[in-house]
Amino acid sequence: MVHLVYCDNAGKKGEKVLDKILSGTKTMIVRGAAGRKIPHSRVFEGEKLYFMEKGSAKISATAVVKTVHNYIKLSDEEITKNLADNQDKLNLSDKQKVRWHKKCLCLVEFENVKKIAPLAFDHQRNMDDWLILEKIEDVVVGTSIPYDYEKSRF
Repeated sequence: MVHLVYCDNAGKKGEKVLDKILSGTKTMIVRGAAGRKIPHSRVFEGEKLYFMEKGSAKISATAVVKTVHNYIKLSDEEITKNLADNQDKLNLSDKQKVRWHKKCLCLVEFENVKKIAPLAFDHQRNMDDWLILEKIEDVVVGTSIPYDYEKSRF
C-alpha cells in the first residue's frame, strides 16, 4: 500500500509542515484522535508516503516509512511525554502540540525524502487527510479511480 498525506502549510510561522519535511527538520508525522482513526495500525515500515500541501492539488514529495508507533487510551501525561520524546523528529509548533494532544496517536517516522515532479491530485468528495491507496495513480488526474473507503476501514 501507499499513503497520501495532506500537510498543513498555513502561512503562519512554524506551521509549514511540507517545508519542514523537505528541509529535513521534520522526520516524523503524527495523526491522532479520541479513538482509532486512519492511519492508526494501517501504516507499516517500508511503505511509501506521498506528501501534498492541503489545497494545492499537487502531490510533490515522497518518503519511505522507517518506524511506526501506535498508541491507544493514553493519559494526558502519556500524550505529553510521547510528543515531547519525539519533538526532535516531529518539530511541532505549540499550536500543533495542542492539536495532536489526543488519546490515540500514530507516530510515523520516515526517511529518504525526495521532491518529485508534481502530480496533479484528482480530489474527490469526503476524502480524509490521510489516504491509503493501492497505488498513487489511483488519485492522479488522468488515471484516477473512485476512492474506495474499504481500504480505510478497521
